[in-house]
Amino acid sequence: MKVHHRDAGHEGHKTALAGCSTDLSAPSLAGVFEAAARALAEATVDPATVPESIAQHIVLVAPTPGHLLFDWLSELIYLRDRDGEVYVRTSVQVTGAGPYRLAARLHGGRIVPGRTVQRADVRGVAVHPFTLEPGDGGWHARFFLDF
Repeated sequence: MKVHHRDAGHEGHKTALAGCSTDLSAPSLAGVFEAAARALAEATVDPATVPESIAQHIVLVAPTPGHLLFDWLSELIYLRDRDGEVYVRTSVQVTGAGPYRLAARLHGGRIVPGRTVQRADVRGVAVHPFTLEPGDGGWHARFFLDF
């Protein structure tokens, strides 16, 4: 698995934009989903400061692998915003040929002020640039996390 982060910041006339461009490669489609979840967790917190005290299972269905990855990242952000939970370890299975089904086991914990080292407040995943495609040696993804 290969992960590359690039922080981006741009100040426009009246708008400030910030985020992180992420490029991932993994030998399998499920591996890209696991790497994407880890990249999101690392952008949000120092994973070493999150106790693995919560485990849960989620299932998502989408028409394409790209839609499924976008929904996966959005669901993880939603769980963090709604419940204050960050999942630092995941086990993912992706099945189907359209629609695609993701079944994942999530392991992580609640963000504890004063204990959890927080990094960026990731607000969402940008639609552009967003790619997920098979390539030499596996799958490759590129996405931008909005702060």
